[in-house]
Amino acid sequence: MSIDQINRSDLDIIFRAEEILMETDKAIRSLKAILAQYKFLDWSDEIYFFKNTKPQFVALYIYYSKVLSIEAARPYADATALKSYYENERAGLLYFYNEQKDFISYYRRKSTYLDKKYFVRFKFDFKLKLSPELYSYDEEFSTSHDHIVSQILANDLLEHYLIQKINAEESVEKSIAQIKNLEWTAPKVALIELLYSLHQTKCFNGGHADLAEIFRWAENALNINLGNYHKTLGEIRLRKTDRTKFLHLLQQNFEQYLDNLDI
Repeated sequence: MSIDQINRSDLDIIFRAEEILMETDKAIRSLKAILAQYKFLDWSDEIYFFKNTKPQFVALYIYYSKVLSIEAARPYADATALKSYYENERAGLLYFYNEQKDFISYYRRKSTYLDKKYFVRFKFDFKLKLSPELYSYDEEFSTSHDHIVSQILANDLLEHYLIQKINAEESVEKSIAQIKNLEWTAPKVALIELLYSLHQTKCFNGGHADLAEIFRWAENALNINLGNYHKTLGEIRLRKTDRTKFLHLLQQNFEQYLDNLDI
């Protein structure tokens, strides 16, 4: 399954990231196996592979690893706290940019005069700034700086992701501040049943909203903690009769209301 197909699925971001990581790992392993049987035509061929081709694969793995880590650790909190959480994650990117600013400048300016030292295997120049993890790399599949290119690409993607999250939380915060507080007084399981149904019917953002985003919106809007809603869904599935009893109750009550209007 392709990354686009996974991202279009109904899974929330955590499960999508896990699926994409497995697919990306397979692709990287296949790329490594192909390289083991391939002989570069010349040093420019090798430079192109390690400067352009391999980083595209590894960058996706790094990016979705970070997204998974961020979203799995995301607190159940209001919009203000979540905005702060994503801002702190974004600030953490500055350390990498400061640490690698010289090479980042070299790469973004599309310079080539050091490519033979950066992107050819077995050509480590100890006068250059090297990664402390260099000796853990596979020498047949790595150069001194191809992994840093992967990190640059991954962090660019992550910065865009975090900016979207920060802006989304700002919008939620403003909209909540403009309305009176409403309290959900029916059972939590009823709200979870309703939210899953709305998500499956693609009622939010043209069907592109994540399940986690929908639940976070409901928690913020109604000031409620829905807990482990995945577990609750499992309990709903185990109901022996009338698994969607809240939806049936809604239908019955609305039909009764319409009947009363007809009288």
